[in-house]
Amino acid sequence: MLRPLLPRSLIGQIALVMAIALLIAQAINFTLVLSERQRVNRAQIEGPAIARFVLLVQRLAPLSPDDRDEMLPERRHRRGLLSIDAASLVAPEAADPQLVERLREAAQAQGLALREVRATFSDDLPVPPELRRIEGANDLARLERRMRRWRALILSAQLEDGSWVNSRVMARRPDPWIMVRPLVATLLTYLLILAAMVWVAARIARPLRDLTRAAERFQGRGEVPRVEPSGPADLARAINAFNAMGERVSAMLDEKDRMLGAIGHDLRTPLASLRIRAESVEPEEEGERMIATIEEMASMLDDTLALARSGRAVEPLRAVDLGALADAVVEEFHSLGRKVEMEAGERLTAKVQPNLLRRAIRNLIENAVKYAGSAVVAVRAVADGVAIVVSDRGPGIEPGELARVQEAFYRIEPSRSRETGGTGLGLTLARAAAQAHGGSLELENREGGGLTARIVLPREPGAQS
Repeated sequence: MLRPLLPRSLIGQIALVMAIALLIAQAINFTLVLSERQRVNRAQIEGPAIARFVLLVQRLAPLSPDDRDEMLPERRHRRGLLSIDAASLVAPEAADPQLVERLREAAQAQGLALREVRATFSDDLPVPPELRRIEGANDLARLERRMRRWRALILSAQLEDGSWVNSRVMARRPDPWIMVRPLVATLLTYLLILAAMVWVAARIARPLRDLTRAAERFQGRGEVPRVEPSGPADLARAINAFNAMGERVSAMLDEKDRMLGAIGHDLRTPLASLRIRAESVEPEEEGERMIATIEEMASMLDDTLALARSGRAVEPLRAVDLGALADAVVEEFHSLGRKVEMEAGERLTAKVQPNLLRRAIRNLIENAVKYAGSAVVAVRAVADGVAIVVSDRGPGIEPGELARVQEAFYRIEPSRSRETGGTGLGLTLARAAAQAHGGSLELENREGGGLTARIVLPREPGAQS
């Protein structure tokens, strides 16, 4: 359920992992620091009072009851009272285990044997006369605010004779800001470290993002994009290696084009010679079949060379009225007596390679005429840019074959076979031409039968670099 919410980018994943790891580490550190501070703060509050109480009990323990009564008035102090009673001021269930443990440890450290000890905190705190004299008897509001910072610490120790020594002293409440300061320090540390990690991740991710975009822009056509080396040394070396590879790929593509040009030139000459000889072959029907085969071979050769060069054409981009371009192709078919219609539409202009796009439109119309006997051509504005649409009412294509028919030399039996005269490269050339302009070729079956072929060009079409 959480997977769709997780970041997909490298910097996002690094930031998330580091944020979680740092959060756990800082939470553990904060817990330890807070626990230690609370322990120290509590020791500072409780320690002196417990130590004084133990020393007083130690002096009172060996005395007789009369001697204790004589000593008690001298041991009254400014923050509390000391008394010997028959019962403890602390109920057994109200005793604070931590205070009891600290009191017992302090007594044992002094070698004092006690039957039982109890201790607790109480909010029932009387106002000492000393504070009244300092603050003034009439300023009760200020006195009450100041007293909120104090509470009563009640300590009880049972002597061997069963009597209880009770002490009720004033003790400061724990610092309310004791958690805020380490929390702020922890958050600042967390944010600083996380910011540093995100900066490092961004410095790594930015060159990788540029490298990925360059690789995605290159579709095997045009020049391989060059990426400016940046980031850490390892990434810079990887980018330099990518640029060097791109140069080698471009050189290989250039060499391929030169080789294909030479092959095309060398093959056209013997094909032309064969055609001349076939014209004199008897009987005439046999010669016509040979000529048809030679023409098919020449057409296949032209289509193959055009496909191989589709992404590296030297034809410059020009601003062209796409409706006029498509209408010119439709007129070519009219002159051949084909049933091809051009729908009227708005004037849409784009920068394209006219000859390459004209060939793509011609291939789509030829397919429609070949398999349906007629075609309708339209140029329309769509959400993604501009679409050149060729529709027919032929047999259509099975949905599972719509993507495969765009592959080179792929044919569908029996409706679209070699007997119909195709080379299997018409749709492949149309797709390559669309991709060379940054667009795509879309095929879909029409309601009521037929096929719609659509060349979709972006709003700012142009050859891929």
